[in-house]
This record gives sequence, C-alpha cells and structure tokens, in this order.
Amino acid sequence: MPHLVLASASPARLATLRSAGIDPTVIVSGVDESVADGLPPFEMALQLAELKCAAVEGREEVPSGSLVLGCDSVLELDGQALGKPADPEDAVRRWRAMRGRSGVLHSGHCLRDTASGQVAAATASTTVFFADVSDEEIDAYVATREPLYVAGAFTVDGLGGGFVTGIEGDHHNVVGVSLPLLRDLVLELGHAWTDLWRPVAN
Repeated sequence: MPHLVLASASPARLATLRSAGIDPTVIVSGVDESVADGLPPFEMALQLAELKCAAVEGREEVPSGSLVLGCDSVLELDGQALGKPADPEDAVRRWRAMRGRSGVLHSGHCLRDTASGQVAAATASTTVFFADVSDEEIDAYVATREPLYVAGAFTVDGLGGGFVTGIEGDHHNVVGVSLPLLRDLVLELGHAWTDLWRPVAN
C-alpha cells in the first residue's frame, strides 16, 4: 500500500486529506515561492507544486514506496497572480479590489511515486465569488491575521468563509487540494485511491 507524503505546511490541506481518510506524513519543502514570480497564475501554481514535490521526494525521512504530493495555490484576479499578502496593508488593498467580484483559484498538484520515479501533475481551477464587504469588515478580518497566511488573502473554511458567496468548481480545491484531481493523479500512477485510506479501527 502506498503512503502519502504531503510536501506542504498548510494545516488546511492536511485537514482536508485527513477528512478524506488519508493520514499523510508532512514534510515541509522550504521552497522559496518567489522563484516563480512573473509566471502566469496557472503556470505559477503548477511550477511551485512541482518544485515542492522535487524538494521533498529525495529526503531521507520519506518512507520508501511513498507518493509525494506537492501543492501550491494562487488566486488570479485581473490576470494577476496573488499568493500570500506581503503584509496587512497588502491584504487590505487586495480585499478592496476583490470585494463584490470573482477570481479564479488555481491549485497546482504534483505527485511522484518514489518507487517507480513516475510523476503526474495537473492544476485545478475554481471560480470564487466574493461578498461586497465593507471597509470595516475588511479591517476586522485582516486584524485577525488569517488572510496573511493564505493564497489570495482569504479562506473558505475559516473566518473568511462568510465573505465567499459562492464557488464554481471543486470546493476542496479552494482549501488547497483538489481531492478529485488527486484521485486522478493516483490512478495515473497505477495505484488505487482507496489504498490511501487509513485502516479503520475495530
């Protein structure tokens, strides 16, 4: 049975995988995300996912026969790639630009089978609709500091959930890992999705 290694520090990705029956080993990649600056949003998400996967797959602490998953998310607004805000002022500016509008959240996924050396990679994209929030709501949200640690300066599964009025596409992708896409990548590498489920205690 293959074991999943998550090359990400994101608690939301880990929680999503665990809720889907998968209990991965977490090994943070340490990749400098600025190396992809200037790329189109779709390509940026995929390249950073590939870099994170590559940074982890050869480490000694990776169990043999593992599937290593690298992920990265970027919000596209007006053709611009928006990762994590640089500071609170940046987060406020973004929310004033985003409110009452929609953006596209791209999450790149790269999965490597350490046993065979095979790699499967793809990006999932989901349209996110934002509420027309007030300046006061923006200031209060940014003051929580939650937006500073997530791509696009928002969450759908946290305090920011009340500011997201709808999505078109995979909900899990907005959290940071698309479960249907990940299943496709697992199948592409010749494994069964259900083999990743942790055993259920009797």
